[in-house]
Amino acid sequence: MMIREMQIGDLDQVVPIEAANFSTPWSRQDFATYLEREEGLFLAAEEDGEILGYIGVILVAPEGDITNVSVKEASRGRGIGRALVEAMLKSTRERGVHTLFLEVRKSNAPAICLYSDEGFEQIGIRKNYYEAPVEDALIMRRALSQRNGQNCANLL
Repeated sequence: MMIREMQIGDLDQVVPIEAANFSTPWSRQDFATYLEREEGLFLAAEEDGEILGYIGVILVAPEGDITNVSVKEASRGRGIGRALVEAMLKSTRERGVHTLFLEVRKSNAPAICLYSDEGFEQIGIRKNYYEAPVEDALIMRRALSQRNGQNCANLL
């Protein structure tokens, strides 16, 4: 499996995954709009020409907002979601993002667990954020520190 930037040609596979996983899915045009804009960054997990999952973020440096994370049902349990999140953390850090935000359904325990494992912390709740069914969203944030012990050693 490889993770790469999503292309317009991937949308034939991405849109059905989105529709299968979300009650109010993004349309083909929604994806295309952000793929063409500089502030949109979408990554796809691909294996043998098949898109297994994807992640998207809207960049307004020094911040980013993760919009979509989705893995094809038949491909779940293989660590694809985690690999996508980790690749996005690296890609956004390289683009000068210092903080990432996301919203997640309050009932989506597997996603909340993944985001928490990847260093996101809950900072608030958006009441009735989701439709079909109506549900609160947890707001989560992750700081992307550029610092590490080697950089700090030069200051001591």
